[in-house]
Amino acid sequence: MKKSSSVDEYIENQPKFSEALTLLRDLILSTEVEEDFKWRSPVYTINGKNVIGLGAFKNHFGIWFFNGVFLKDEANVLVNAQENKTKALRQMRFEQFEDINNDLVLAYVKEAIENQKLGKEIKPERKGKTVNIPAELKTELTNSSELNSAFKALSPGKQREYCEYIETAKRDATKQSRLEKIKPMILNNIGLHDKYKNC
Repeated sequence: MKKSSSVDEYIENQPKFSEALTLLRDLILSTEVEEDFKWRSPVYTINGKNVIGLGAFKNHFGIWFFNGVFLKDEANVLVNAQENKTKALRQMRFEQFEDINNDLVLAYVKEAIENQKLGKEIKPERKGKTVNIPAELKTELTNSSELNSAFKALSPGKQREYCEYIETAKRDATKQSRLEKIKPMILNNIGLHDKYKNC
């Protein structure tokens, strides 16, 4: 198994826990993972995906599992470093060399590898913008169930374009004329800028 010189250096710079980190590293490397060095820490990957990290802190050292939320954790040894913030990451912490149970560590490492192969991972959420419907358009949608249904059938992107189109008009008269212009387009499931997109 190819070892990273950056990881060698990292472990050498942790004299308090170097023996323990070497043991954990050897256990992890006894599996099929690749060793890498990211975010100034040892990281172990499968098919380019981050599975396990290794690190030392002031009073403890440990392993973290990037998608540890999927581990069964029957021994109840995993901790969530930031409750309500961290969704997937879980840590296995130790305070001294004697705390390490080789078989237990290896079992968790192998389960994490299997989970990664099965594609068990929490993907980062895409924060979509919410659609704020201007009052003028809201009134039209309330008065016409047909228009309302057609508007709801549009993609959020198209809905936003129409809302911004109404909202950016400075005068009430302009808002009204824009509303009249877009109503047939909404009913025909056409986006405000579709004609330009198809060029």
